[in-house]
Amino acid sequence: MAKQDRAVRTRQELIRSAATAFDRSGYALSSLTEISRGAGVSSGALHFHFSSKQALGSAVEESAAQSLGDIIALPPREHPAPLRHLVDTSHVLARRLDEDVVLRAGFGLAADATWMGDVTLWRTWRSWVRTTLTRARQEAALSPDVPIEDAVSAVTAAVVGAQALGRFDVEWSPEYALTQFWNLMLPRISAMAPAE
Repeated sequence: MAKQDRAVRTRQELIRSAATAFDRSGYALSSLTEISRGAGVSSGALHFHFSSKQALGSAVEESAAQSLGDIIALPPREHPAPLRHLVDTSHVLARRLDEDVVLRAGFGLAADATWMGDVTLWRTWRSWVRTTLTRARQEAALSPDVPIEDAVSAVTAAVVGAQALGRFDVEWSPEYALTQFWNLMLPRISAMAPAE
């Protein structure tokens, strides 16, 4: 049992180390030597768990996809209304992207021209946003004047943009930017917005 636990921990450390390398340098510039060193294991141990860098990248994506699935599966907390749930979930995703290198690297791989993976996390997020906005429309919470696809594009771009800017500007707060986005956007898309 101890060997099995150690193998699971080693695999997770390799995934985390690969994610850190991909996040820092991109897929193409990350080396297996750097990844094994970051995980504190030998090259042989890395190859025992993963046959190639492509296999490691796929494992990072799969782990990130699981994390995203957990985030979007969270039930509405205090506010079951779909728009409130969308706001809350976008904040959870932004916070997790900031804190979780595996999730961040999984999303980053989707934008990496040198990566040829199968998982597209932004597409999964965009689909969840579309489903949530469609539910808001069905519940008459989304203004009838708002095209769903326009709102989907705006929300997806805001989350992507807030996270991207926060990576390269230490003074930029993705959570604050997202709050400001919702302060501006929510009154315009909500069917319950006060008349101007």
